[in-house]
Amino acid sequence: MSSTAELFTPFSQSIDAYARPPLFTFPFYYEPHPLCVLASEQLQAYLTKQGQALHDFETSGKMFGVLLVESSIGDIGFLSGYSGKLSGEASIERFVPPVFDAFANDSFVVKEMAIIGNINDEISHLTAQPILSTLTQQLALQEAKFTQALELQYQVMADNRKMRKQRRAQLSHGIESGLSLDQLSQQSIVDKRVLKQLKDTSAIAIDATSAQLKSLTDEIAQLAKTRRKLSAKLQRKLFAQYQFCNGEGQVRDLNDIFSALDAPIPPSGAGECAAPKLLQYAYQHGLKPLALAEFWWGASPKSAVRQHGNYYPACQSKCFPILSHMLKGLEVDDNPLLENPAVGKELTIIFQDEHMLVINKPHDFLSVPGTHIKDSVFTRLRKQFPDATGPLIVHRLDMATSGLMLIALTPRANKSLAKQFATRLIEKQYVALIEGSPAQESGDISLPLRGDLEDRPRQLVCFEHGKKSETTWQVIERKNERCKVSLSPKTGRTHQLRVHCAHTLGLNMPIVGDTLYGKKADRLHLHARSISFSHPITHQMMSFTTPEAF
Repeated sequence: MSSTAELFTPFSQSIDAYARPPLFTFPFYYEPHPLCVLASEQLQAYLTKQGQALHDFETSGKMFGVLLVESSIGDIGFLSGYSGKLSGEASIERFVPPVFDAFANDSFVVKEMAIIGNINDEISHLTAQPILSTLTQQLALQEAKFTQALELQYQVMADNRKMRKQRRAQLSHGIESGLSLDQLSQQSIVDKRVLKQLKDTSAIAIDATSAQLKSLTDEIAQLAKTRRKLSAKLQRKLFAQYQFCNGEGQVRDLNDIFSALDAPIPPSGAGECAAPKLLQYAYQHGLKPLALAEFWWGASPKSAVRQHGNYYPACQSKCFPILSHMLKGLEVDDNPLLENPAVGKELTIIFQDEHMLVINKPHDFLSVPGTHIKDSVFTRLRKQFPDATGPLIVHRLDMATSGLMLIALTPRANKSLAKQFATRLIEKQYVALIEGSPAQESGDISLPLRGDLEDRPRQLVCFEHGKKSETTWQVIERKNERCKVSLSPKTGRTHQLRVHCAHTLGLNMPIVGDTLYGKKADRLHLHARSISFSHPITHQMMSFTTPEAF
C-alpha cells in the first residue's frame, strides 16, 4: 500500500482565494465545491497525460472521485480514487486502494473460489456425459410411448364398453346378439387385465431408466447443493472483510450494514465505488474529510447514460447504505431532496368542465405525493375539488418537467382518457433545450428502456429486458452551442425523453439542467408544450398549447 504522503495530493496552484467547505457534501445530490472542481481538473489533467497507458478510456469509461481532506497539521489537499478496477487492477499508484483486495494472491477468496471452481468443473463433466443425455431421451421416449399406448387402450376399452352396452340392450329385448352375458362380462375382465399389464410393463421399464438417471442427477444435485453452501459461506466471509469506519469511530462490515434492509444481501460490487474507498482511506490515515465529488471519465457505457467529464451523485443500492454509516460524525449538507421546491408555486387551470381539467404544471412540482414530499398536483387538486369522484391523475410528468397534464374529475372521464393513452390516440409534444446541436434537422429514436435496479430512479438502455420506447424529434432553433428541439413521444416510458436525448444511441446531448443524465442548471429545460385528445364525454377533438418558459 502506498504511504499517506504519496496519496495526499497537494494542489498544484494556490487555493488561498477559495473558501473552505462549511459542511461535507451530501453525496446523493450536490453541486461540486469549487475546490473539488479544482481537484478534479488536476486529476483529469493527470488522466489525460497518462491516456491509454493507464486505461483504454476510448473503449470503456470509469467513475473517478476526489475527496478534499485536511491533514493533521492543517494542510488541505485531496485523495483520488476510482470505482471497481482500472485495467483489471484493484490497486494503482496515486489512487486509494480497495477496502479489501479480494483477489490478492494470498487472499482466502482465491483459494476458496478455486475449490468452488473445481466443483463447477465436476458438475460440467457430469452434465456433459453422453449417458445423461441418452437416459434423458430414453426416459422421455418411454413415457411418450406409454402415454400413447395408454390412450389407445382407454379408447379400445371405451369402444368395447359401448358395444357391450348395446348387446346387453339387445339381449334384454330377446334379440340374439351372438354373445352371452357371461361372455360380455369376461370381455370386460380381459380389457382390465390388458390395461394392468400395460401399466406394469411400462412401469418396470420407466422405473429402471429413472433409477439410472436419478443416480446421476442426484450426484449433480448434491454437488450443486455443496456449491451453494460454499458460495454463501464465502460471500458472508468476504463481506465481513469490508470494514467501514465513520466519523464517530464506529466500524461496521457489509453484512452488518445491509442486515436491516429489505434486501439484506449486499449487491455485487458493494464497497468498491470511489466514495467509500476514499472515505475509508481518509479515516484510516487521520485525514479529515471536507468535501467529495465524483465524475465520469471516458466512453459512456452501452446501457447507462454517463457523459465524459460530468459529475454524478453516489449510487443508491450500493453506496447509500454504506455512506449513511460512514458520514456519521461529519457535519453534512442538508438533503435538498427533502425540501419542497413547489412552495410558492401555483397550478394553472387551462380548461375546466364537470368531467376533466387541463392544467399547466410548474417545473419542480410533483405529479403525485412522494416518499418525503406530499405536496403535489394530486394533493392540491384533491383539496380544490373535494367532490371529484375520479382519480384525478391520468398520466404524470416528471417532477422537474413543466407543462400540460390531463386531470379526470369523474371515473368515466378517467376510463376514456386512460384508454386513449393506452391506445396512443393522445398526441403530446414537448420542447427541450439540449446541450449541443444535432447534425440533422429531425429524426426518430427507438431504444428499449428499463429501470436501473442498482441506482433508481435512473433508466437504462437494455436490449435484453427493456421495453420499446419511441420518440420523433425536430430542430426548432439553434442557439450558440445549444439547440431547442420538439420531442414527440410515441410511447410513455419513465424518463424516455431525457434518456433519448442524453444516451449515446440517441441524440447524445443531455437536456439542459438534467441532474440525472446531464448537468445541473436553474431547472430542467423540458416542457410539455401541447396535447391533443378526444373529450372523454363529448368526443370532440381538443388541442391545447402553452409556451415554454425558457
